[in-house]
Amino acid sequence: MTAVAGTRTAYATRGARRPLAGTGTLLRLALRRDRIVLPVWVLVITVMVVSGAGSLQTLYDSPEERTRLAASMAANGSLRSLYGPVFGDSTGALVAWRFGTFAAVLAAVMSLVVVVRHTREEEETGRQEILSSAMVGRRAPLTAALLTAGLANATVALLITAGLSGLGSAGALALGLAVGGTGMLFATAAAVVAQLTESARLAKGATAAVLGLAFVLRAAGDAGTAGDPARGGLGGESSLLTWLSPVGWAEYVRAYAGERWWVLLLTLGAACALGAAAYALAGRRDIGRGYLAARPGPAEGRIATAAGLAWRLQRATLSGWAAGFLLAGTVFGGMADGAADLVGDNERAREVFERMGGQTALTDAFLAAMIGMFGLVAALYAVGSVLRMHGEETSQRAEPVLANAVGRISWAAGHLAVAFGGAVLIMLLAGAGLALGHGGDLPALTGAALVQVPAVWTIAGVALLLYGAAPAVATAGWAVAGLCLALGWVGPALDVPQAVLDLSPFGHLPKLPGPPMDWPPVLVLTALAVALTAAGLAAFRRRDLRI
Repeated sequence: MTAVAGTRTAYATRGARRPLAGTGTLLRLALRRDRIVLPVWVLVITVMVVSGAGSLQTLYDSPEERTRLAASMAANGSLRSLYGPVFGDSTGALVAWRFGTFAAVLAAVMSLVVVVRHTREEEETGRQEILSSAMVGRRAPLTAALLTAGLANATVALLITAGLSGLGSAGALALGLAVGGTGMLFATAAAVVAQLTESARLAKGATAAVLGLAFVLRAAGDAGTAGDPARGGLGGESSLLTWLSPVGWAEYVRAYAGERWWVLLLTLGAACALGAAAYALAGRRDIGRGYLAARPGPAEGRIATAAGLAWRLQRATLSGWAAGFLLAGTVFGGMADGAADLVGDNERAREVFERMGGQTALTDAFLAAMIGMFGLVAALYAVGSVLRMHGEETSQRAEPVLANAVGRISWAAGHLAVAFGGAVLIMLLAGAGLALGHGGDLPALTGAALVQVPAVWTIAGVALLLYGAAPAVATAGWAVAGLCLALGWVGPALDVPQAVLDLSPFGHLPKLPGPPMDWPPVLVLTALAVALTAAGLAAFRRRDLRI
């Protein structure tokens, strides 16, 4: 025993002297652990951008159509807040306008998840302490996490550049670097937050909040910026609020519209500064600790029950989703009256909206399409809420609770109530936001939003079944939700066959508002969600807890 302790002490001393020792090994481990999830992220981001170029070329195949589209988009403040200003009317400029901001946001989400997963999450589960007892330097885990995120963002940048090079190599490179650079900036931001907090969930939430603030700043700045009349409403004055947002920097690179390469230096400088701060903080704290100590909670009152504990653990997350859905619903509702301007006389674009939102009036089709998108995103919330049980179990916090007079079903029921009930709440708020922004019928829009709930519950039921029956692959629930999101988001624009779209439960729901209510698919999906939930709980009750 003394020899083992002495060996660990010697290894720790060497690790302190060589702070990057073991980085290569940890990098290979991180890439192996993310060998499925990371390629999916990269594929989704690049396919969205590259396939979007083909879709826009098909939809607007003449310079006149592209010019009319760009002018109408530049004149719509709601659309500017969502996508940003239009800086040019070429196909490449429209691709950068339509997909650049969202690709940068997705790259940022991918990066923050990767960095927190391989830093704070490793410490929270105790695995990092075991690794650090060997020949692993103090800053090696952080370096490996940033290198993993860097490889993913570099791949995204290279694929976007290669995929759009036919529209112009300079613009393709500018857009690729803008997207990848934004991802790396938020990777280093997540690295800083991971040093400050003691919880992986809090680290992800705080970094995501920073990303949300950056998006809101950019949206507010772009909404209040008018285009240049001399250029048909394109471009225009820069906004101070947009310059304060790292997401806005990606936009102001102006790919395919007179590239501003020097803006990329802002992203590079900010990423380097945040990375240096993360390294400085990492060298001054103990493993498992954070600079902001976790606040202990009361052991009585509302958390005296398993359901109260689940609510306490998840209420902040649910509040964030609820506020986001209400705000987004209000924004999209305000855009509904401009749906005709978005499509104009382009029959192909009208067909895409109708495939997403139903064969009704264009405004109803737009609202139905937005409600469908809210449902797809709500599935991500439901999966994350269900898999909170997986996190509690793997971090060994569930075992002490279940060792007392708390049954497994009672413990799981508290988390499921937040997951399933929270899905109902955020969809209600999305419908209320649409009604508020559009000035439409509140009961009709909230009812249309609630129709999406059975499909959301079905995805949550799949995640629960995976967690109960095969906890080692429980995180595959994210892949199921991501596949449904990809089918619903990109599928209609790419002319994906209806048989493939029907693989998603959302493809079977009636497209409301507009057509009459169709109850059978709603009832079938509700029954399927109940069956999946029951099967998942039965499997969880029979198996051993993971240690």
